Amino acid sequence: MKDITPYLTFDGNCREAMEFYQRCLGGELNVMTFGDGDFGAPPEAAHRLIHASLSNGATSLMASDTMPGMDYTAGNSVTLNLVLESVDEVDRMYETLGDGGKGTMAPHDSFWGSRFAMLTDRFGIHWMLNFDQSGGQ
Repeated sequence: MKDITPYLTFDGNCREAMEFYQRCLGGELNVMTFGDGDFGAPPEAAHRLIHASLSNGATSLMASDTMPGMDYTAGNSVTLNLVLESVDEVDRMYETLGDGGKGTMAPHDSFWGSRFAMLTDRFGIHWMLNFDQSGGQ
């Protein structure tokens, strides 16, 4: 494993929150909206962020708005993102962290070039598992 990154979820105000965190913490902010690509989002969601990343040295914070149509529950808005070192490690962590929990997105090759999966463990903690297959992460 390379790193654990906090991943925050917002309900339409992700850009505002991440710009605030950038003012507080410094660093470089990169964002992508649902409207920036063909994500199948309805037009009224085009301004919502599908991904935001704030980086300052070795520290990073990631976030997004909820997917269109998904419920938002305050308090369930933090996910731990594991940056892993191989496809096998993604698959293994999905099985081990998911033991007694619930898989929400099985390991797969994502459109952004990573092996990716999501789950909630038996304690209710949300996890994202990432391995950048391009070697750029």
